Amino acid sequence: MMASETNEMRHFLVLKLSGVLQAWGGHTYEDFRHTELIPTRSALLGLLAACLGVDRKDTNGLQVLSATVRMAVRADQTKHRPQRITDFHTVMEARKVDGKPNKFPVVSHREYLCDAQYTVLLEVSDNAKWSLKQIRQALESPVYTPFLGRRSCPISRPLFETEIEAVDFESAFALIDPGAGAIYSEESPSVESTLYRLRDVPLYGRKRQFASRELHLYQQEGDHVPE
Repeated sequence: MMASETNEMRHFLVLKLSGVLQAWGGHTYEDFRHTELIPTRSALLGLLAACLGVDRKDTNGLQVLSATVRMAVRADQTKHRPQRITDFHTVMEARKVDGKPNKFPVVSHREYLCDAQYTVLLEVSDNAKWSLKQIRQALESPVYTPFLGRRSCPISRPLFETEIEAVDFESAFALIDPGAGAIYSEESPSVESTLYRLRDVPLYGRKRQFASRELHLYQQEGDHVPE
């Protein structure tokens, strides 16, 4: 998707994801669950669904939400560089390669991100089931408790930041502090970018299966980065 070539203004909700721990699982299995460097699309859709009260078993509702929501993510540049840490758990009835449960416990290593902060821009299509106003209300008063990838990763501040207008994602990010960081967007920016492939598009109705998408990765430089 190309960035807007007109001056038509688009409406975005701005979310801030901040917490002591975050975990954004990518392609993984029971014995090792790593974290991506950014919130995945599947995780963000799950977060929105929790706020809106869409049950995880409601595949139709989840598909409608996925089809009508567009997002871009910035890994905010702050004075603390995010660090990966690894914890381990004992998993009962872990899935084997053939999909059957293992009758023996399995030790699972799980990665988390410390001191990470993200800015997420969210917009909806004209025929979306939920308006930006309804999603904003859900973010401010969620039906289910939102968390940052895993239940052990609570949010440390409200999700909703503000609502803005801009011609595209790139311009919108420039309006939000800290104004610097790595941006991952499906829209092609005006600056040079690198294609980044991520397998994070949920295939609802198929247990833990995902499709891939391409993101444009580029660096935003700003004057408001904390010392």
